[in-house]
Amino acid sequence: MPRPAAAHPSPPDDGDLLPRPHPIDAADLVAGLGRGLAIVEAFDEDHWRMTIGDVAGRTAIPRTAVRRHLLSLCHFGYADTDGKHYWLTPRVLRLGQGYLDAARLPRLVRSALQQLSAGTGETANVSVLDGAEVVYVARSPSPRLVSIGFQPGDRAPAHVVSPGRVLLSMLKDAALQAWVEQHPLAAFTPETVTDREAFLAEVRAARRQGHWIADGQLDAGLTGLAVPLKDRRGRCVAALGMTVQRLHWTPQRLVAELLPALQASAQNLRQVL
Repeated sequence: MPRPAAAHPSPPDDGDLLPRPHPIDAADLVAGLGRGLAIVEAFDEDHWRMTIGDVAGRTAIPRTAVRRHLLSLCHFGYADTDGKHYWLTPRVLRLGQGYLDAARLPRLVRSALQQLSAGTGETANVSVLDGAEVVYVARSPSPRLVSIGFQPGDRAPAHVVSPGRVLLSMLKDAALQAWVEQHPLAAFTPETVTDREAFLAEVRAARRQGHWIADGQLDAGLTGLAVPLKDRRGRCVAALGMTVQRLHWTPQRLVAELLPALQASAQNLRQVL
């Protein structure tokens, strides 16, 4: 799902999800860095090769500034050009890989994920909320020859995957309402919930239950199950989940066989987060 690029990225309103970022005086900000990052984010699956005008239209940044930023990205190896069109190079992956290599959360959950997937025979993952999307930051594949699910660094629209419902359920009501109003609920399958009120009702149900099952909402053949992952102070820092084949796992079987293992693993991880 394409993500609209923002001209001036800002931290998401995360309600109860995580502590607020340390306040930064506007006088200390480097506006050019923000614009450069917005330009990098403007490229996606549907806009992988763009002109200066294309990028300016997606970011609301003046064309002269876009040109200088794109040429700078080319100079430092993060983009390339044929003189008219621009595209990102593999060097950009260093930016995201730096988080996966340095962040504390993926390291802390790795062993628990391996035990969870070995004990259940299914792929286990940990993900966090980033605006309209869920980002998968850690994964342990199932012991089977072919495993399904998302890889670290993969993104999915939050409204169609079980971790998204769980993470959104941890927001305060005002922040949740704002999130729903700001993000379109695009349909991916006939099962996708696109009505805002129905979606809010499901997120609140996830809050009451402490887990959520997303049955065929992103892919008609897949079902996801997730629970909140909290630290020792009770703050939700991520979601712990599994992606399984819908053909073999009914919601009732998921609750009976996989949910207890997810809940136990989440409880154990709470002691180290």
